[in-house]
Amino acid sequence: MKRWNGVAAVVAASAFVSICLLTARPAAQIPGERPKLTQHINQADIEAGRYSLADLFFAGKFLFETSFNRLDGFGRPGATGDGNPTRRNPDQPFMTRVSGPEANSCAGCHNKPEVGGSGDFVANVFVLGQLADPVQMSIDPLFSNERNTVGMHGSGAIEMLAREMTAELHRIRERTREEAIKSGRFVTHDLIAKGVYFGKITCSPSGDVDTSQVEGVDPDLIIKPFHQKGVVVSVRQFTVNAYNHHHGLQAVERFGVERTGTRDFDGDGVEDELSVGDITAATLFQVALGNPTRVMPSDLASRARVQRGERLFEEIGCARCHIPALILDNPIYSEPNPYNPPGNLRPEDVSRPFTFDLTRDGPGPHLERTKDGRAIVRAYTDLKRHKIADDEDPFFNNERLIQGGVATDVFITRKLWDVGNSEPYGHRGDLSTIGEAIMHHAGEARPERNRFMALSPQDQTAIVDFLKTLQVVPSPRTSLFFR
Repeated sequence: MKRWNGVAAVVAASAFVSICLLTARPAAQIPGERPKLTQHINQADIEAGRYSLADLFFAGKFLFETSFNRLDGFGRPGATGDGNPTRRNPDQPFMTRVSGPEANSCAGCHNKPEVGGSGDFVANVFVLGQLADPVQMSIDPLFSNERNTVGMHGSGAIEMLAREMTAELHRIRERTREEAIKSGRFVTHDLIAKGVYFGKITCSPSGDVDTSQVEGVDPDLIIKPFHQKGVVVSVRQFTVNAYNHHHGLQAVERFGVERTGTRDFDGDGVEDELSVGDITAATLFQVALGNPTRVMPSDLASRARVQRGERLFEEIGCARCHIPALILDNPIYSEPNPYNPPGNLRPEDVSRPFTFDLTRDGPGPHLERTKDGRAIVRAYTDLKRHKIADDEDPFFNNERLIQGGVATDVFITRKLWDVGNSEPYGHRGDLSTIGEAIMHHAGEARPERNRFMALSPQDQTAIVDFLKTLQVVPSPRTSLFFR
């Protein structure tokens, strides 16, 4: 029975019980140094109920904050940063700003206003540059898409919304197919999930599905709420990708012997760098982070201006895509995600999922629970992709590489519930004010942008002041509160 290395003081203050850990294999020795991660979490112990949410939250926080070194397996000399295991010539620079690894810890980029949050422009990532072999040294947009760090607060609620919306779209698809086969004719239905319109789907009498009229989501009808393009299914998939891309730490569930035939795919001398249980802990830390909330001004005049701004936000149509609230039917988060692609833990891989209540458990703020047991997610998004640039204003169409088949001028609707303290703005983080971001809305958002520009300066200010009340509220540093 051992404690998680490096967090004993915090754990003791939080009644963190002793937990069973699987000892890591020794790494190649460097004089006077030792790995930061001296023990790994056994996924079987999670499934056996030997961990509480607090246990896994603090273990995941350690994994998120720790500055890893070579003895942990930091670096990937024989592998690219591709999410799919891909080898490369190991005679490469150890760290590169574009292709990576380029960060020793997750918190190096996710730190505003606290660990797990967003990041400054200096922390930008060069998406798709990690695929390059040999490594890419140029930051020219011809070779990568430069993106700003997005905060993870509230990601558990977002993932569960995406799962429920996906399930509803799949039910519509299956119902349409059944009707077409039974009736012997072509059948078309609207694709609507939680009030969000995703186009139409048509099925033939033979059961073939036509997705040519689907919009804002991939033809597989799986809502992928992560990455600014909306191309990643779950926080777990995001985490496995990120550890390999940014740190060269490779998760067993994707890079281990069962999938690659080796326990040291990147050839750095360290085997089985991150266990399945490690990834579960890192995932649960992120999805259990408190949800963003409202921080209202104290004086009555400012409050009145904010309330007017909130009304105007809806009146000019911003809420068409930035939907103020969506209802989560089941507020119980479960890990892993049933829509995870291969190479990520899935429900069939575990004896039982790890679950917790998003309206009660974790450090908070929690989701608001309705009388009928559902939850309100005030995220200001529709989790749909939209075209947000045009010829008149191509500012947001500054990328050159297509990611996941998504056009360069299309992005998933940004969640605004943390916009008040998640600057800078824009997918590249090259806008310093909320007003600039609004004024560059184009494409599908041009009507709303034009209505905003037609407002008086006082009304424009009211909208911006309203948006500034949507914030991440940092957790107390000395203790976190769990049920």
